[in-house]
Amino acid sequence: MLLYVLESTGSSPGRQGFFMTLNAEGEMSGSLGGGIMEHKLVERAFASMRNSENLYTLIPQYHKKTTGVHQSGMICSGEQWIWLQTINTSDATWIENLISDLQQHQAGTLQIRPDGCSYNRNKPADAFYFQMNNTDDFEYREKTGHHQVLHIVGGGHCALALSKCMRDLDFYIHVYETRSGLNTILKNRYAHSIIHVNTYHEMAQYILPGDNVYVVIMTFGYRTDDEALKAIIHQSYKYFGVLGSKNKMKTLFEQYRAQNIPETHLEKVYTPIGIPIHSKTPEEIAISIAAEIIQVKNGSKE
Repeated sequence: MLLYVLESTGSSPGRQGFFMTLNAEGEMSGSLGGGIMEHKLVERAFASMRNSENLYTLIPQYHKKTTGVHQSGMICSGEQWIWLQTINTSDATWIENLISDLQQHQAGTLQIRPDGCSYNRNKPADAFYFQMNNTDDFEYREKTGHHQVLHIVGGGHCALALSKCMRDLDFYIHVYETRSGLNTILKNRYAHSIIHVNTYHEMAQYILPGDNVYVVIMTFGYRTDDEALKAIIHQSYKYFGVLGSKNKMKTLFEQYRAQNIPETHLEKVYTPIGIPIHSKTPEEIAISIAAEIIQVKNGSKE
């Protein structure tokens, strides 16, 4: 069985794109957001399998006690539309294609309509799309693969820790380094790509602007930070941060102002990077940076 959140509004526990799969042996993977709502829908899915029911249904869930029909059992307000579908052998081809593309980090489109799910290799412009006239006339589309891309400039200890942390948050991670044979690069099995560059002046050809692009500069020194910054500071990203002390970055930015680099370019750079939790170790620094990136990604910090 497949259970999928097609739409979510208000303070609903599971957001658009959350999903679960489960089988007749009782194994489950994923989440709709937890709570009593998820428990009830999972029980319904198990019941449909026990009864050999072929289920294709879109169910509203209202998170208010005052709602009579389709009350989720939760009181957090908001509402969701949940798709429940029996997965049959006829679905094997699109599932195999989806898995293959995910393993190769290729994007595509997952589509859900009243007659079921499908997958194609077209890359949609938007991450999500949902249009519904009624429960028998709707369309959901989702861009598959990684929605967010993180570029880490510099491959030292903090880059290794940040790669590990952000991999778990489903970012597609590129790491750039000029030094060959670096121990922390050899240990980095979390980044999806590791690119050796001759100089950080080359960054503009690798890191293109975009509203799903996140950039963190953490090279081994002042000079190399300067190289990377100057190469891409004119471009627009969802998040652009530089690891460095207040004094170092103040001095660097004063030089930039003297060189007539626009203030608007400097204002968009997060530095000192990360939320202030008095981080000491590379792992703590990585967590503080990851938290700030999540703030920006989820729209709680501009």
